[in-house]
Amino acid sequence: MTDNTPKLKNKIIILTILILGIIAFRFFELGQYLTLDYLKASQEQFQALYQSNPFLVVAAYMGVYIAVTALSLPGAAVLTLAGGGLFGLVVGTVAVSFASTIGATLACMVSRFLLREWVQNKFGDRLATINNGIEKEGAFYLFSLRLVPIFPFFVINLLMGLTRMRLFTYYWVSQIGMLAGTIVYVNAGKELAKIDSLSGIMSPRILISFAILGLFPIGVKKILGLYKAKFRP
Repeated sequence: MTDNTPKLKNKIIILTILILGIIAFRFFELGQYLTLDYLKASQEQFQALYQSNPFLVVAAYMGVYIAVTALSLPGAAVLTLAGGGLFGLVVGTVAVSFASTIGATLACMVSRFLLREWVQNKFGDRLATINNGIEKEGAFYLFSLRLVPIFPFFVINLLMGLTRMRLFTYYWVSQIGMLAGTIVYVNAGKELAKIDSLSGIMSPRILISFAILGLFPIGVKKILGLYKAKFRP
């Protein structure tokens, strides 16, 4: 038995867990619970449960968020809105910030150690752009990707697994880089939680939230451009 046998067994076990998790998600149609319709319909029940067991509910929420993000399953955006709707801006931001970053780092790690060939075949055309950016800008390139979502977040997680960036660096840069966007999304979720009719969508507070959400990437891109023009040779 070679020294690589335990590592191979660990990879097989982890890969099996991932596959079973994805199969369970599809087979039991768990995606129906990660929709805005379900969130709105269950809002009162979740808030009542949160009032009676705040720590348990937040922990469960973060666990689900981490699992969804680590498995690159759809639903992270709705979960972020749910964080604002259920917990408010401060608690929701803290919970989403840590859960999304931990899940993203796990997804990156899975890509690096288990799914390298699949990711290469699936997103290889985008990998050259990522590698070129990392080579020129280093961790700042990841920071800019987190601020300005040129690629979907799950694609960034998977592609970064194929780079040489340290996982610890990936974690803290992602934590900081996603924070501002997280606040915007959680705030939008807090406002969405107050909608009780279609006419509520046109309320000024809702319009302001979505305006910030739409203008945020454009504003950040301009700021990054000014930064590079001023401080880069």
